[in-house]
Amino acid sequence: MTLSLRTRVLLGAILWTAGLVLLSFVVIAHVFKHFPDLPVLGKSGSIHYIWGTHALFIVVTSVIAMVGGALQVRWGLSGIGRLRTRLGAVHRGQEARVGGTYASEVQPLVDDLNALLDQREEAVRRAVAKAGDLAHGLKTPLALLAREAERATAAGHVDIAAAVNEQVERMRRQIDYHLAHARAAASGTAGARALVLDSAEGLARTMRRLHADRGLTIDVQSSDTHVARVQREDLDEMLGNLLDNACKWARSRIVLASTVVDRTVMLTVDDDGPGLAAEMRERVLQRGVRADEKARGSGLGLAIVRDLAELYSGSVALSDSPLGGLRVTLSLPCADGSA
Repeated sequence: MTLSLRTRVLLGAILWTAGLVLLSFVVIAHVFKHFPDLPVLGKSGSIHYIWGTHALFIVVTSVIAMVGGALQVRWGLSGIGRLRTRLGAVHRGQEARVGGTYASEVQPLVDDLNALLDQREEAVRRAVAKAGDLAHGLKTPLALLAREAERATAAGHVDIAAAVNEQVERMRRQIDYHLAHARAAASGTAGARALVLDSAEGLARTMRRLHADRGLTIDVQSSDTHVARVQREDLDEMLGNLLDNACKWARSRIVLASTVVDRTVMLTVDDDGPGLAAEMRERVLQRGVRADEKARGSGLGLAIVRDLAELYSGSVALSDSPLGGLRVTLSLPCADGSA
């Protein structure tokens, strides 16, 4: 049976007080033993008798009572510390619910909190399912529009087909953006783990094939011990956008590297392109803003990376690259057990 917090604190106070009284009595007996001329008590034979025959027993008993009282209070309050630890784990995404058994005054609060977390998880799951259904419903007509654009090209209406394809691609990017955002918000970080090296190497191979005609060199410098606390799909989304952006501007070389600093995985993507002016770096992280307004695209690439990173308590920063172009630094929390 689990004692209530109130009972433990009360029992601890009683034991501590009893031990303190007994110890005080021994101290008084010791004083009057060495100062027998003190009035009244010093002349009492009972004091000397207690000191001579039961002093050690009383001291040991008082110490045990005081230690027992202190332990009772500590055990009673330890549940608060465990609750704080479990809440921190839920906040960091390491656990989905608050586990453990607590004092009777605290347990109802924990049960209500877990019920609320379960309700939220179910609501988010339904919302994401609806978002997926909506996206699926939109992708079908988009595919039909793309097919009509191909027919228009075959019929010689190249300008019309190009305009249609551009808008179709723009809408697809919007759908992918909102789906990625919804998926990351729903999955959270509970149990999320993604090996950076696997994601980086897979994306690098894909980008090399896509840009084979340009002869780009894409170097991956990572370790199999670098594990980020994110879903693998979201890490692929973030790194894929960063590599795609780097490939658009690089002249010949891109370097994707990762390091671990203070429980944070730092991923950097460097290119040897023209770089980006300092006054534009904050703006391009905003949704819909492109570094080159003449270039095709919806301007969502870096915005997707920023939003997904923030959902995982991460961040994105832009700076000058040692290669001469732009460096994008993606910071993500380490998964438990990674180095």
